[in-house]
Amino acid sequence: MLREILSDSLRDAKESGETRAAAVLALVQAALNERDVCARESGLGEQVSDETIKQMIGEMIKQRQDEIVRAEQAGRVERVEQEQAEIEILSRFLPKQLSHDEMTGAVQSAIHNLGATGLKDAGKVIASLKQEFGPAINAATAKRIVCDRLR
Repeated sequence: MLREILSDSLRDAKESGETRAAAVLALVQAALNERDVCARESGLGEQVSDETIKQMIGEMIKQRQDEIVRAEQAGRVERVEQEQAEIEILSRFLPKQLSHDEMTGAVQSAIHNLGATGLKDAGKVIASLKQEFGPAINAATAKRIVCDRLR
């Protein structure tokens, strides 16, 4: 289903002249096609799942966030704006991210449910959050909150 949404969005972006969105979605489509080929070659099926597509888009967003940090350090404001625009395009295809307050509540609940008492338990808590919320949780932010709570 996500695959069709991406294809339709790419077609719509091309038809409406949204060159940036079309370019970003064409990159997503190319990466998706590559993953499909790898899945077929390894015997995992004809096409990758929606979850795998969401993971792939999440990785693409992470790459752009890393580039924003580098561009900010280099003072390349135009590059920062470009990467932020691409993140907005990609984010349309992922579940809404938890707000900071929602994430704090989820962290506290996971700590309580797992009986976590110290930093040695941080990995278990983060793994539990990733399993429960998937791409809706920002792992870096969750890690900061977990570490603050377990100190």
